[in-house]
Amino acid sequence: MATHSFSLLSIPSSTSTSYNRQSDNNTLTQKYCKILATSFTGGMLSIRPQNLNVFTLKRRRSTVATVSFSLPTAKPERAPSEIQPKWSARAIKAFAMAELEARKLKYPNTGTEALLMGILVEGTSLAAKFLRANGVTLLKARDETVKLLGKSDMYFFSPEHPPLTEPAQRALDWAVDEKLKSGESGEITIAHLALGIWSEKESAGHKIMATLGFDDEKAKELARSMDKDIEMSYK
Repeated sequence: MATHSFSLLSIPSSTSTSYNRQSDNNTLTQKYCKILATSFTGGMLSIRPQNLNVFTLKRRRSTVATVSFSLPTAKPERAPSEIQPKWSARAIKAFAMAELEARKLKYPNTGTEALLMGILVEGTSLAAKFLRANGVTLLKARDETVKLLGKSDMYFFSPEHPPLTEPAQRALDWAVDEKLKSGESGEITIAHLALGIWSEKESAGHKIMATLGFDDEKAKELARSMDKDIEMSYK
């Protein structure tokens, strides 16, 4: 399965100052004390703020983790690790969402149909936007998945990380191989993943895409943006 490596880097802690100056407290007290006339009694109601010199924040030290994440591969010998292309953050998130979709449907495996739904759940990539613009939406994909594969036993619980089906594994490997063959630098994008699903002609994901109107012409159009499907920040 996927491998994770973490490196922890300390970042400056957020410190706070105790507000204990009596003169400041007096000034703030005078500023925020308000004398309000009540319309019901005509009397005067004095409202005073709580003591302002009790705010003392505790010093906290936090860390940030950088994660190197490789999606499962059936071809670990494909290329030396130092030149293996990395998956984009969006593709990694789409894969995680695919596992979640498989679990929601109580399926024992993460198939190409789940990978497709994961792409649509992530939703921010150029590939996801292209699919939606061409009629491949998340709700439709879910409906077609149930029509094609049926509902699972309601008492079945999927594993935390449902293992990939063979077609889904081949779709991931296709994406990596296409990136390597292109000779282009950069990351493996969601567009690579979507076209990897499309390359598996007999898979559920391909059939669902075809049912919803995706075809080879649209695949060629999407292929032209494979290496452009990276944005520096989420919008």
